[in-house]
Amino acid sequence: VGMAAPAALQRSVVSPAGRHTASLIFLHGSGDTGQGARTWIKQILNQDMAFQHIKVIYPTAPARPYTPMKGAFSTVWFDRYKISNDCPEHIESIDSMCRGLTDVINDEIKNGIAKNRILIGGFSMGGGMAMHLAYRFHQDLAGVFALSSFLNKDSAVYQALKRNESVLPELFQCHGAADELVLYSWGEETNKMLKSLGVSTSLHTFPNLNHELSRTEIEKLKTWIVKKLPVEAAKTN
Repeated sequence: VGMAAPAALQRSVVSPAGRHTASLIFLHGSGDTGQGARTWIKQILNQDMAFQHIKVIYPTAPARPYTPMKGAFSTVWFDRYKISNDCPEHIESIDSMCRGLTDVINDEIKNGIAKNRILIGGFSMGGGMAMHLAYRFHQDLAGVFALSSFLNKDSAVYQALKRNESVLPELFQCHGAADELVLYSWGEETNKMLKSLGVSTSLHTFPNLNHELSRTEIEKLKTWIVKKLPVEAAKTN
């Protein structure tokens, strides 16, 4: 008897203004929702993060018991034994969510979007989730972004990349130097490890930024998104 398929993840969607030829999946931070992340970015930019040709998808993590909150239910992508980069990963919950998010990717592919026209990333835990999803299971995505995120010291991501031969998605990373929840050094160490394992990475540092997003950061991210997912010329056949 197989496991029942998990219910499809709820998502908030910003449709492209024109012809849909690429997709972006943005994963919220712990305790947030897709709608919450979309609204937060909208408040910072004074408008939705929207594109002519890219659909922006904000899924919501299902509520589950979260160990750092003494087992209280929270909308988190996976569990952690503690908020630290120096402990084992809760791999069962990470891998289970990789399956749920693979369905979101596959929905885009069913809509006619090529895998190399899909970007995934997120804020904090969402960025960590995106790195697991892309570098372990979907190495043919267009790119990955991680904002105020980190991977644990002996992450399964590093183990997977040690055995890897193929070309990997580029990583766009941003981190506030004043972050007191996810230390800047954790983000920097993640960047250095991935670079040493063959990932093309960039790390943008924001001197007075705590564990939050800034307008400059989102504008930089938008520029990178359009560089990775340029407008396609309409095919004339």
